[in-house]
Amino acid sequence: MIHYVLLVVCAVAIYLSCEWFVNAVEWLGLRLNVGKTAVGTILAAFGTALPESVVTLVAVTTGADENARDIGIGAAMGGPLALSTIAYGVTGMTLMLKRRREGSAAPQRAGAARGRPRARAVGDERDMKRLAKDQKWFLPIFAVKVALGLVAFAFKPALGALFFATYAVYFWREIRSGDDGGQGEDDELEPLRFQPKAASPSTPAVVGQTLLTLAVIFFASQLFVRQLDAIGPMLGLSTTVTALLLSPVATELPEVMNAVIWVRQGKTRLALANISGAMMIQATVPSGLGLIFTTWKFDAALIWSGAITMAAIVYLLLTMRAHRLTPGRLALAGGFYLVFALGLIPILS
Repeated sequence: MIHYVLLVVCAVAIYLSCEWFVNAVEWLGLRLNVGKTAVGTILAAFGTALPESVVTLVAVTTGADENARDIGIGAAMGGPLALSTIAYGVTGMTLMLKRRREGSAAPQRAGAARGRPRARAVGDERDMKRLAKDQKWFLPIFAVKVALGLVAFAFKPALGALFFATYAVYFWREIRSGDDGGQGEDDELEPLRFQPKAASPSTPAVVGQTLLTLAVIFFASQLFVRQLDAIGPMLGLSTTVTALLLSPVATELPEVMNAVIWVRQGKTRLALANISGAMMIQATVPSGLGLIFTTWKFDAALIWSGAITMAAIVYLLLTMRAHRLTPGRLALAGGFYLVFALGLIPILS
């Protein structure tokens, strides 16, 4: 019973910490003079993905045996899978609910096929181009990451440095891109929670709130994962199933929470940028660590997770490029995770 109670407590702690974190990180972006989109793709994404990368680093460098180090490989593959399916899916569902509550049916465009109204896209054409650009960065990097898991050669570990360099290029591009997103989102920042009466909070308060909330998110997430590891066998799930299906969802919970909070605040662009930025980190930093410190050899389950991740990204990329990414189509991305779960049955049986 205690595991279920701790699971709920950790989930609540993560959500509340994420509310304070997104509040702080927006002010941090203002202090660092980075574009609004970079707040999501770089600052928020780096903050929430860093704890997971640390976990991967510990697993691949201090693992007692090859099986222990393989946990790091699983984490490097499970993160992008959960982000490209569940995170985008939850964001789409949250946006659908928000629009329904606001009575958004009225401004929907008429003249769709069979006389039915067509749902509005999640952003304008500029937003779609910006989001598609992130997916086009991610897809080839992830494809190379999967391909390297299928082959063995002597200098494979040296390629880990290329993944770090790739993220450095992406980081530099995002920082220099400025505010190139769409229009219509609320630009007014909420007062900093540490200094609610200050029109312009002090920099130490901004940094302090950011670091403190990150620490709470990190420890609550790790405790959340431990509870899932304990509950899995209680539900009759094997360790492998728990590691592949439940743990990635838990480790990406902060990104999902950030996205939900920003959608509720009417900042959909930041929500989607946070997910795409976290995906870029997950595609490069943990991969580089895995290549350097492990054999980086994939089994059938890892290959299947890679295939589903790429399928989800291709689906999202096509809808983005066609400017047809509605909240409903975004929510459908979550269905790819169900396909992954069903495909694991014959693989693990």
